[in-house]
Amino acid sequence: MTEASNLELSGTVEDGVHRLKIRVYFEDTDFSGIVYHANYLKYCERGRSDFLRHSGVHHAELFSSDDGSEPLAFAVKRMEIDFVRPARIDDILSVESRVAKMAGASMQIDQRVLRGDDVLFEAKVIAVLINADGKPRRFPEDLRRRMGG
Repeated sequence: MTEASNLELSGTVEDGVHRLKIRVYFEDTDFSGIVYHANYLKYCERGRSDFLRHSGVHHAELFSSDDGSEPLAFAVKRMEIDFVRPARIDDILSVESRVAKMAGASMQIDQRVLRGDDVLFEAKVIAVLINADGKPRRFPEDLRRRMGG
């Protein structure tokens, strides 16, 4: 699969906001037919990962030390979430992600899950850049630039 087709599957970025479309399947719902609450976290994880991909940041490459650099990874430190409205089977959702701020080794990503114009879920995610030993590392300048920070 080419890089262009990979990006096509990874949503779009416009004005610093990444948007990823997701369809709600039966497996995403609970016995009442609404999206099980933990699945919003999965949707947001996909949104953050694809946002990074669109920024030219790939998890495997970041952690690889093929070029002699220190292996790095992102770890979620904190999440503040708000469940606003339920999503249901067959809904088409949009996961929006944007970097709100970057400082030192951490960044805040603001995320929303929408159905049309209706906000269903909101999250403020604090992620930290860490090395293989789990110690925080400042964002390298090229990584900060690619992510819009």
